[in-house]
Amino acid sequence: MPDDPICPLCSRSIPGDAKQNLHHLVPRLKGGKHGPTVLLHQICHNEIHATLSEADLARDYNTIAALQSHPRLATFITWVAKRPPGFHSKIPGPRRKR
Repeated sequence: MPDDPICPLCSRSIPGDAKQNLHHLVPRLKGGKHGPTVLLHQICHNEIHATLSEADLARDYNTIAALQSHPRLATFITWVAKRPPGFHSKIPGPRRKR
């Protein structure tokens, strides 16, 4: 639908029935509690947090452009962009090491 919001990470529309989340560009625990948020597909949000630590997000990846430039996220975006807007699955591959 043309009125559906667009996921700024993958540029696909977010249908009303799709799993979705608000992402704090600066993590809440790192001072972003009242900072800007963006609406993302849940699968996109999950991949961000599976890839990057809160410290990395706060320090180096606190914009959509920075997130899109991360090599693993860029590969994910290329892959997920070929999926339907409401697509959701568990994140493939291993989670980042803590």
